[in-house]
This record gives sequence, C-alpha cells and structure tokens, in this order.
Amino acid sequence: MAELTQAASQPDDNDYTRLLADNGPLAQALTNFLPRAGQQRMAEAIGQVLESRGRLVVEAGTGIGKTYAYLAPALHWGGKVLISTATRTLQEQIFHRDLPTVQRALGQPVSAALLKGRSNYLCLYRLELISALAHTTPADHRFRKQVEDWSAVTRSGDIAELKNIPANASLWPQVTSTTDNCLGGECPKLNDCFVLRARRQAQDARVVVVNHHLLFADLALRQEGFGELLPGADAVILDEAHQIPEIASQFFGIALTGRQIFDLCRDVIAEHDRELRDMPELTDAAWAVESQLRQTRDAFGADEQRKSWMDWSNRLGMADSMATFQSTLSHLLTRLNLAAERTTGLANCARRAEELVARLQQFLQSDDDEAVRWAETSRQSFTLHITPLTVAPSMSAFLDRRCAWIFTSATLAVDGQFNHFTHQLGLEEAATLQLESPFDYQRSALIYLPKGLPSPADADYTRKVVEAALPVIEASGGGAFMLFTSHRALQEAATLLANKLSHPLLVQGQRPPAELLARFRDEGHAVLLGTGSFWEGVDVPGPALRLVIIDRLPFASPSDPVLSAKLNAMAKAGEQPFMMYQVPQAVLNLKQGVGRLIRSVHDRGVLMICDPRLQRSSYGKVFLASLPPAPVTRDLASVVSFYASPENHGMSAK
Repeated sequence: MAELTQAASQPDDNDYTRLLADNGPLAQALTNFLPRAGQQRMAEAIGQVLESRGRLVVEAGTGIGKTYAYLAPALHWGGKVLISTATRTLQEQIFHRDLPTVQRALGQPVSAALLKGRSNYLCLYRLELISALAHTTPADHRFRKQVEDWSAVTRSGDIAELKNIPANASLWPQVTSTTDNCLGGECPKLNDCFVLRARRQAQDARVVVVNHHLLFADLALRQEGFGELLPGADAVILDEAHQIPEIASQFFGIALTGRQIFDLCRDVIAEHDRELRDMPELTDAAWAVESQLRQTRDAFGADEQRKSWMDWSNRLGMADSMATFQSTLSHLLTRLNLAAERTTGLANCARRAEELVARLQQFLQSDDDEAVRWAETSRQSFTLHITPLTVAPSMSAFLDRRCAWIFTSATLAVDGQFNHFTHQLGLEEAATLQLESPFDYQRSALIYLPKGLPSPADADYTRKVVEAALPVIEASGGGAFMLFTSHRALQEAATLLANKLSHPLLVQGQRPPAELLARFRDEGHAVLLGTGSFWEGVDVPGPALRLVIIDRLPFASPSDPVLSAKLNAMAKAGEQPFMMYQVPQAVLNLKQGVGRLIRSVHDRGVLMICDPRLQRSSYGKVFLASLPPAPVTRDLASVVSFYASPENHGMSAK
C-alpha cells in the first residue's frame, strides 16, 4: 500500500493544483473561497489517480474542503465520473449546489445527472394499480389524490418534490417500484417511466451523482450476472467512504424481508381484483401467506432484536412456524404459476414468489462457513439475512485498473494508518493520503477527560456522567451535544437531566431529527441528547454548538450477530480480533462524534470524553492518538477558564 505523504512545502504548480490555488479559477470566481494547501494536495493526488486509473484512499480532515478537492479535478480531467455519497441529502447538495458552483468557476459546463434508487420515483403503473385496493386508510386516500394531481405535471417523478407528504407515509411503497415488482419491458407504462427516463439521462451525462445504496445495488446485480443499473464510468469517487464496508456487506449478502412478502400478497390481490375476479383460490392463498406472516413474526417474540439464526432457531415453536410459512408461500407460488399466463402483472408476481421461495430455502439450508445467518425484528416485521464475513473478494471483482477508484472521508485512518479500512475492501494496493484539518485546534478547542468516573460497566455510570457534565454545561451556557452509545443510556440521562437544566432539553426520538436540529440551532443554548445518527453527518457550525460530550468509547456490541461471527472467525485464524478490529472500528466511530464540534474556522468549544478507559487501558493511547491536536485537561477549572476567556466572550451568554 503506497503512502502519499502530505507535502510540507507549497504544492507543485500543476494543472490540478492550480485549480484551487490563490490565483486559480475558483479563487477568482468565488468571493468567499479560501485557498488551502491540504485541499490543493488532495486535488493533485486525485488528478494523478484519475489519469493512471488507479486507487486512492484519502482521509480529509474537517475543513479541507474535500468536495471541491475532488469535483475540480474530476471536471477538469474530462472522463465520465460517478460520484457516490452516503445520503440523499448530501447527494442533492453536491448536485444542486457544489457541482454547479465548480462548473461555473472552471468555465466548463458539463452534462450532469442526479440518479436515485427506484423507490424515489413515482411508478405510474402502481399508482393505477392501487385504485383496485378496497382497503386504504383516510390518510392514504388523501395523499393518493395529491399524488395523482402531481403525476400529471411532474417532469422528474421524484417523490421528494411532494414536500407535504411525510417520507414515511404508508402510501409511498404502494406507488413506487422495487427491483422485485418492476414489470420491466412488459410494463404498459414503460414509455412514461420516470426511472427509465432518469437512467437515460445518466447514460448521456458526463457526471452522475448517486448514493452508496444505489451504487452497491448495481454492483451486487453485476456480480449475479444481470444488467447494470448505472452507466459505465471512467472513475468512481466515493464520499463518506467510511460507511462502505457495512453497506457493501448488506448488498453482497442475501436478505428476505417480511415486507417483501407482504407487498407480494397485496399485489397478487390487487392484480386479481383488477383483472380476473374469477380465481378466489389465488387470493385465498395470498391471504393465507399474510396470516402466516403475522404468526411467524409473533414466533420471534415482541421485542425488536438482532440474533444469530442459531439462537432464533432454538426458540420454542420457531421450527414449526418456519415450516408452515415455507409451505404457505410455496402454495401461493403454485397458484400463481397457474394464473401467470392471464396477465403480465400476475406473471411478475409468480417470478417474485419463485425468487422469495428460493431465497427462504437458501436461508434455511445454508451452511456457508464464509457467511453468517441471522435475523432481526422490527415492530411488525422481520428480516432474514445471510451476510458475508468479508466483502473483499466481491469488491476485488470491480476494483480493476480500467476505472479509477477514489475513497474519501474525514474518518478512515486509525493512528495514522489505513490498514483497517483497506483490508476490509481488499484495497491493499491502493495509494493512501492523510490530510490533517487546517483548523487551529490548539486555540479553538479543549479536550476534557474528567476524573473520578467509574467503569462504564458500573450500574451508576450514566448518573455519574450526568453529574460530571452538569458543571461543564453550566460553564458553556448550553449549546451542547450529549452523544450516547445506547438508547438506554440516552433515556436514563434524559430522565436525570429533566429538572436540572436551565436550558432547553432536546431528546432524540421526541421529534424528527431535522426538527430537533433546527430548534437546536435556533435556541442557541439548548442541550441535545442523541445517539446513532447524531454521531455523524450532523453539521452545526457557529456558536450554537460549543460543547460535545461523549459518554463512552463507541465499541459495537459484541452480541451483534455479524460482529460476533467476524470476531470468532478472526480468532480461529489466529488473529487478535479486539486490537485488529474492535479497537480500530471504535476509533473511527469516535472520530465521527468528535468531528461534530469544530465545523468552521471560527468555531470554538470543548470536547468532553467521559470514558475512563482512555486513561486506564492499554489501548487508550490508540484513541488519544487519533483525536484532534487540541490541549488535553483533566481539570474542570481549566474548562471554566476556557469558556470565560476573552476569545469566548459572549459564547455562553443567552
């Protein structure tokens, strides 16, 4: 693995560096553009890899400006580029804001397309199909009328245009398609298909912006020998690449969801009621599968859990429930095969049922030592998984020299090394580059490691964390994120803080995340308690966020079935799973949480990490070496002085 060291001197004056230099096109076109040596170095490295069709892994610290650092050379280079991001929000930001800005600055207008997964586009056939359903909720009926009116005027069919219908509305799965239920070339609405229209635009575009889930859905289909969803590209740039190993494992594995089976049953009933009405045994079979689906969900128990299939299969009644479930689904397939010639829609349902029966049989009979069988339950459904223990072999099939591959994120290295990330994806031959944040952490931040806290395993740990946090929140005047590694700890802290704060208390789960963040920004002195999604992708620049408190080191639960299987496999191979996998992964997760604090050159704040293992454990130094280069203190008085300093004047005032 070749390492590209960060240049200590001014970057070379080549074409790619020049694009982002102080006299370059972006500096001349944008009044607020700030030339940065790290950004120029990243653009230079990306330009070289684009030309050589190589592989590059870049950790770009917060403030580097990585989006411009890859957009500028990608546009200047001239090949066809596929840009993949972690979320639809970032996808739209790049397409609608960053890409046009760089295009105008370079004076190089290029054709570009925004391509989302098919579930983001209205399916006109399915919109027509649901009119045959007798049972719809009042909300679905009202929303359907809005969708019908909009369908006559929209040009893109992107359901994001309908802002007044909730993203989680039960109508959306009924009026959008999936890979399973799409009729393809047999669809009577093919000529007006919004998905097909978007893909044709992507085929003709020089720059295509997608998200990781769509990209890996395509890679998984190519692995199985089916046609490509995405247009061929000369280069693939993956932003927020730290999420790639987990996303890849989802798509290179096999999953069977209760929702897929429920949707199949509803489509069978709708197709029959609209087209036939003379085969009641077909709808009876569909209703029987729905009924057994509910009984099978009940067999898993009421709680929402993730367990290995070995654990689930030993549950009383599970074997009988699964056998009956498999039998009723197979019976539905038999009935569908008899009706398949009657309509295109029922032929599609028969194909889907055959695939689901095969997938269920594969799950129940699999004995692959290189994969783990597990199941997870939601409130009303369940999902059966076969997940590979490593995705490196599958990724290697696509990481060839004919196409440049660039992976970038603010969190890819552990103590200056990329081995943990590159090994998971089979990228040992990739060049690597670590670019430190240009922010002055010595002046703008303070790391506080409080004294006297017990082990995180202690029953009173969360209470002690809250007690230690209260004087720091008082010193900062609010403006705090408290990030937890579990919902249980979050709820306990919320209860403990309920009557002890003079600042607004915002708790994840009480409102939608976007609404919580908007209020946090508006209040300016609120305290927000979050877990999971609040550790990354949340951007609150400015004085509204001036304190980040992390309750404990974010180790994944070893009881997770996929992680447990990986650790066991590593141990059997004679490796040390804790130091080789669990610690590096926790370091990357911690860096994501830490990265919420300083988001701009003007930000200032304190990072409080409560977990005493940072100081007491032998592996704590790995975490400390991966933190920003800010002063570290164990003294509360130093924290109070930091907030009271002239540079922070007015920071804690309301």
